[in-house]
Amino acid sequence: MKRSQINKALKEMERMCQKYCCYLPPFCHFTPQQWQDIGHEYDEVRDCMLGWDITDYGMGDFDKLGFSLVTLRNGNRSLPHQYPKVYAEKLLYLKEGQYAPNHFHWFKTEDIINRGGGNCLIRVYNSLPNEEIDYVSDVTVHTDGRTYTVPAGTQIRLTPGESIHVQQYLYHDFSVEPGSGPVLLGEVSQCNDDNCDNRFYPPMGRFPAIEEDEAPYRLLCNEYPKAR
Repeated sequence: MKRSQINKALKEMERMCQKYCCYLPPFCHFTPQQWQDIGHEYDEVRDCMLGWDITDYGMGDFDKLGFSLVTLRNGNRSLPHQYPKVYAEKLLYLKEGQYAPNHFHWFKTEDIINRGGGNCLIRVYNSLPNEEIDYVSDVTVHTDGRTYTVPAGTQIRLTPGESIHVQQYLYHDFSVEPGSGPVLLGEVSQCNDDNCDNRFYPPMGRFPAIEEDEAPYRLLCNEYPKAR
């Protein structure tokens, strides 16, 4: 993925957050130059991978297969005594025509909330004991206090203000209802670890290889320099 694409996506998501009054913490605004001088007081940002996360899943077609995210708070399951938070919070941004691929999580459960913009479509499948997709069995869905059952592969439509609970081992993907406009989503969950808690179907990467065609506007959550 080109750095220029990442910079553009970051700025688009910043504007979307501003539009819907989702104000970001100070570390989201640090420049790459500032990060060179930031000390251990911000180790939580580094160790818990807080901040910006732009990905094309290693597939090289961000406008069709991609997602923009920012992690606002998180714990660290590998360092529970140092970072005891058992929860995480993210904002996610998806444009019309983009798709975030099918996956489940082994460890975390999460709620996905439509914070503003268009309508989000989330397709759901159960998983089989061998962790493959169950294309047959009905799926129990939990949305805003309502529990109901839908056929495998149903797309749950979230309008602004609506949410869905995604339990462990539930396959889910993200897209935008055509004609409704880009979507700003919230995520509240157990601790998040994108290095080892995503089971994609079909398999793919989580973080992009970056082609440095221009200077970075912000550093991504896996790019911070060590504290001096």
